Amino acid sequence: MNWLTEPFRHEFMQRALFGCALIGFTNGVLSAFIVLRRLALMADAMAHSLLPGVAVALILFGLAPGNLFFGALVAALLVGLGVQIISGSSRIKEDTSLGLLFACSFSLGLVLLSLSPAQVNVTHYLFGNILGLSDGDLWIIYLISFIVLPLLVAFQRPLLMLMFEPSIAASQGVLVKPLTYMLMGLLVLSMISSLQAVGVVLALGMLIAPAATIYLCSDSFAAMFWGGGIVGMLGSCAGLFVSYWLNLPSGACIVLVLGVIFFAAYLFSPKYGILSKFLRRRHLHEESLARWEERSGISPPATNAAEQE
Repeated sequence: MNWLTEPFRHEFMQRALFGCALIGFTNGVLSAFIVLRRLALMADAMAHSLLPGVAVALILFGLAPGNLFFGALVAALLVGLGVQIISGSSRIKEDTSLGLLFACSFSLGLVLLSLSPAQVNVTHYLFGNILGLSDGDLWIIYLISFIVLPLLVAFQRPLLMLMFEPSIAASQGVLVKPLTYMLMGLLVLSMISSLQAVGVVLALGMLIAPAATIYLCSDSFAAMFWGGGIVGMLGSCAGLFVSYWLNLPSGACIVLVLGVIFFAAYLFSPKYGILSKFLRRRHLHEESLARWEERSGISPPATNAAEQE
């Protein structure tokens, strides 16, 4: 059992494991709304838009985690505002403006990082560096989790109405626009917490895979909400252990483990799995054939010697 307990002997692994648990659960809970509202492209754009904010904060203020947090937050909000301005003042649709702005912001971030006087490894911001969590990083993760999770729980019902029928939600007194902006703000905060774990390139995986997995297994929103959090937390921690044992990049392993869990549900889910559907069709066909033979007076073939006699 030494291989299982060995990672806990290192302080950096203890920090990383606790950070993975918080980030994975928070992103997993939020992923229910991202999947149901079909905000994957928006989430991807927000993730890429964090990079120029981080780069500007590095150039102006240095490597302090608080400065990077506010830089990423401002950049994501500016991109979100830019999307609304472009789509609202021209014939360009929202998805087109999203794709354009996230590509431009990501490119700008790479250019600014190359100009930063601080010696930084760009791959840490692109693909994460969960093993390098500092006290400041952990405090930011705590703060984001304790903001996002209570708000999602408190506004779970109106947000659920907003997911499916915004017009009915508005007729019931739900403040549709403020709730939408709050959801976008929570998405940005979750992306910032994921920045240290998996980076801007892989952050979308943590926001999509948990709820998508539960969506293949259940029709219950509560299952997606809490189950997504559990899948995100366990998958992230498992990915961290895999990266330690195999000496592989931690961010990539986290997303890969979540992807493996998703594809397992895709194949073997009792309700919507591909193999389950195949077996169910075969079962229904055999059942229909048996009913047809019974109605036609065709006796089934003998299966043993006693029946043949």
